[in-house]
Amino acid sequence: MSAPPKSTGEPITSKDQLLAYMAAGCKPREDWRIGTEHEKFAFTREDLRPLPYHGARGIRALLEGMAAQFGWAPVFEGDNPIALVKEGCNITLEPGGQLELSGEALRTIHETCAEVHDHLDQVKAVADPLEISLIGLGFQPLWGREDISFMPKGRYQIMGDYMPTKGNLGLDMMLRTCTVQVNLDFESEADMVKKFRVSLALQPLATALFANSPFTGGRPNGFLSYRSHIWTDADPDRCGILPFVFEDGMGFERYIDYALDVPMYFVYRGGEYLDASGLSFRDFLAGRLPLLPGELPTTSDWGDHLSTIFPEVRLKTFLEMRGADGGPWKSLCALPALWVGLLYDQTALDAAWDLVADWTPEEHAALRAEVPRLALKTPFRGGTVGDLARQVVALAEAGLRRRAIPGKGEPDETQYLAPIQEIAETGRTTAEELLAAYEGDWQGRLEPLFRDHAY
Repeated sequence: MSAPPKSTGEPITSKDQLLAYMAAGCKPREDWRIGTEHEKFAFTREDLRPLPYHGARGIRALLEGMAAQFGWAPVFEGDNPIALVKEGCNITLEPGGQLELSGEALRTIHETCAEVHDHLDQVKAVADPLEISLIGLGFQPLWGREDISFMPKGRYQIMGDYMPTKGNLGLDMMLRTCTVQVNLDFESEADMVKKFRVSLALQPLATALFANSPFTGGRPNGFLSYRSHIWTDADPDRCGILPFVFEDGMGFERYIDYALDVPMYFVYRGGEYLDASGLSFRDFLAGRLPLLPGELPTTSDWGDHLSTIFPEVRLKTFLEMRGADGGPWKSLCALPALWVGLLYDQTALDAAWDLVADWTPEEHAALRAEVPRLALKTPFRGGTVGDLARQVVALAEAGLRRRAIPGKGEPDETQYLAPIQEIAETGRTTAEELLAAYEGDWQGRLEPLFRDHAY
């Protein structure tokens, strides 16, 4: 989630402006960048409880400590700091206090991984004296909705009221999930379409490779990526695999038409979020929004609306890969490595498209439904998703080798794929490793999970 928006930008009077907004994302290859976002759960060490916002050991104290020690500038909503900004980066809060770094748009995965390392070092420096730790998982393994405090952000109150009217698990998504995602560029509309199709088709593979949410309420939940399953029952109007992306005629306008039909959440005016939940952006474009009669949306309103759509791959002025669970430090570097290797090298992109081009809508739907439960063991075309994952990771590795961007002592960026190469080769996900520990050394207890896997 982003920091509070500003109600700025020119009024939108025609669909052509929406097309221009999206097309402005087209960049020459030399300007392509990598933006990595990752969320973490924060907890008090003695009782493993999620942090409230207020208090000497709350989320606010963490934000204020980061600002004081490392020069981050606070962003306020009312009297409450709810985000930090610094040099192209944001630290923001998810609804249940999950701490997110929205990283700078960087040129290489070496830079992205260094950014992750520096961020976690800074957070630990502030958290350690408070006896607070952070952990990367896809789902809160111990505590229920009632144990988690909503952060004081107006948009979350609106979403929290609306989500239960659309699905059964929307509040769990808000309060109890964490993800890692990467945001990538495109050169043209045609390049966007090809990357969108490839990444959307292969998003279940990312879900499988990064599966890391097998526990709910202190016990196994029957899934390897429960976080991914949650999105299937959050809000069908704004989630899912978007079959139209694979149809003839896909482009900026087709996505805009889809987005216009997604019900709104809010409008930001005068420093406040106005509840527009369930209202139509098409009506807003026509000056008929009941909330603001006669007023037209601005380009920032359109950007805000796009940020409230939650498909497996999301289009803004870049593409967001949204299928992976949050996880350990190494996985935060592996996710951008996977997608950069596949999408930023033309040979890899072409090969990946050849791999998925004839998949049917039924196959896309089956993968989306079954991978959260079975991960790499999901059956597919006479084999398994694990078989497919080995092919795709090999394509990504070859793509990174061809990029040939050196780092300190490394000839290229392939080293960052190592965690998922091992998972693909062994067929054993992080979630399955955790389940084995739960049944074995942990003796059916999850306290050791927080001890052994905190950052």
